[in-house]
Amino acid sequence: MTGTRAAYGPVPVPRVALFVTCLADQFVPEVAHATVRVLRRCGCDVAVPPAQLCCGQPAYNSGHVAEARDLARAWLAAFAGAEYVVAPSGSCAGMVRHGFAQLAAGDPAFAAAAAALAARTFELATFLADVLGVRALPGAVHRRVAWHPGCHAARIARIGDAPQRLLAGIAGLELVDFPRPEDCCGFGGTFCTTLPAIAAAMADEKLAALRTRAPLTLVGADLGCLLHLHGRAAACGERLEVAHLAQILAEAMA
Repeated sequence: MTGTRAAYGPVPVPRVALFVTCLADQFVPEVAHATVRVLRRCGCDVAVPPAQLCCGQPAYNSGHVAEARDLARAWLAAFAGAEYVVAPSGSCAGMVRHGFAQLAAGDPAFAAAAAALAARTFELATFLADVLGVRALPGAVHRRVAWHPGCHAARIARIGDAPQRLLAGIAGLELVDFPRPEDCCGFGGTFCTTLPAIAAAMADEKLAALRTRAPLTLVGADLGCLLHLHGRAAACGERLEVAHLAQILAEAMA
């Protein structure tokens, strides 16, 4: 594994507080475990603050601003003092980096705390590629994969091409394109529960695009998108293999 940390010799060990996120905690805890393995293989000291809770994004997206503000304050208290906060979710990282500032408007102390911690909070791929400078990974993964950008990861967290750069550094992995990858899959946080018919139709369009490149593994940075597409495929009698980016990286580093 190569990167800026290795290139410039000994540096202090980065201390990372893992933001597990609600979906990983409740539905796919193996993604959190994979994230810890990857960060440790990259030389980080990883802790999981026990007081952490939801960042408040579902409440905020549903218009429950007061409740979201309370959750944001509690989240900031749980992660206070962290050198870095890393989340296996572009959506949740985007909420901390950008949503908290909106919730803190008019409250200088809240705004200062939110800004300070937002600057130290990263989605997993951007932390690895842009903070640690990870480029080539040590192992191999023999898969054909397609990258699903995810709306919140791309448009709010703005993770850019960090995931594709990491995937390109894995020997044996074939990264394939599919039509209109930037189109929303229909998950959209609480959108898929309030407008399920539209969400299903949007997922069907995404699945039709992926079908042109099958067989493959769909890789993403947000579990909501992956769970939504996997569930919709199953409901339609199709099999779609999905994996979080952290799982692919952990597989390469095994």
